[in-house]
Amino acid sequence: MPHDTRHRLRNAAPGALCAVLGAGALTAALLTAPSAGWRAVLPMSVAVVAALALTGFPARVPLVPTAAAVAVTSALGTAAQFPPAAETQQGPVGLLALAEVAALLVLVLLLARRAPARQAVVLGSVIALLESTVVLRLQLPPTVLEAAAQSAFFALGAIGAAAVGGYLRTLESRRLGAVRDARRTQRLQLARDLHDFVAHDVSGIVVLAQAAQVVGATQPDKVLPLLAQIEAAGLQALGSMDRTVHMLDGADATAAGGGRGGEGRPQAYGLTDIVDVIDRFRASGRAEVDLDIDLTPAHVARVPREVAATAHRAVVEALTNIRRHAPTTPLVRVRVLPDLTGPVPGPVLAVSVTNSAPSLHDGGLGERARRGGGSGLEGLAERAAALGGTLDFGVRADGGWRTSATLPIGE
Repeated sequence: MPHDTRHRLRNAAPGALCAVLGAGALTAALLTAPSAGWRAVLPMSVAVVAALALTGFPARVPLVPTAAAVAVTSALGTAAQFPPAAETQQGPVGLLALAEVAALLVLVLLLARRAPARQAVVLGSVIALLESTVVLRLQLPPTVLEAAAQSAFFALGAIGAAAVGGYLRTLESRRLGAVRDARRTQRLQLARDLHDFVAHDVSGIVVLAQAAQVVGATQPDKVLPLLAQIEAAGLQALGSMDRTVHMLDGADATAAGGGRGGEGRPQAYGLTDIVDVIDRFRASGRAEVDLDIDLTPAHVARVPREVAATAHRAVVEALTNIRRHAPTTPLVRVRVLPDLTGPVPGPVLAVSVTNSAPSLHDGGLGERARRGGGSGLEGLAERAAALGGTLDFGVRADGGWRTSATLPIGE
């Protein structure tokens, strides 16, 4: 049986069961009406059918109006049968009263579980009071004190039903709060992804546009190639945004490399995507890039997905910062290799991005490229720590910058 069919059947089962029980209750009411009388049958039928309808079809049957109608019917039933004419608790009237009590308890539970707080308190209290006085239809105690004690005893059931409904309401409130927190975390994660991935391409566009402004006045023949590079970088930025958004649907991907996951969903960026990042960095700048990375299938398969994604982010963030703050650096070295001697116990993935000191002659681009900044490295350090690793960054002795990460990859 297809999964969708099984899912629809499971969803329809409670409603079908309640419909069958409701039909049985109405049939029993019709059969007992001649002997018990309509004054006993009618309030029981209304209460039972309403409780079953609210249980089986909660989205279709309004809770508060239905519960209010049951309260009115039950109150009229008690008034019509009070005082009781004879001992009837052993006959069909007693069974009908017990069925009505059970239905009223279900209504109290549903009100405490689903109704707005003020309506749940008011209407739930009214129905609890009516439930505790149904027994007075069967037998009237000799004293008021005994009648009050008897009603108070039956009210314990309503108190228990309200407690269960309130507990379920609290669980639902906590679940919704957890969902809201998860959505907020997801939005923050998406913002970090956009910063890590898209900022790299956008910074490249800025550098190319600034270069076009500088050479446009004296070397107009070089503007068109720069415009083509700007277009390619813009398309790459759009692709990064699209992939980042769609990765929210592909959180179950497990491969460490790049590409698309099962059912056509994009996977998180991984080790194989680092090469593309380096190629785009080379094309949009003047620095020589020395890349040392192990992309053998065994190595890629061994690195966990989260570790590979964090390594990719570290490289992207480091190159973005170089482009912003050191656009005239002549040399950039990128190293992504396994390391068996790192500070973290067990095999680790060592990631390092270093650049030499920027050139003093940047053609006017350096100051404009240094504007802006972000907190991507601090966020990456927190992510690396969550994986059991470390991420360090700072100025080198020669005036350059280093960004290095050590991420455990497991035994």
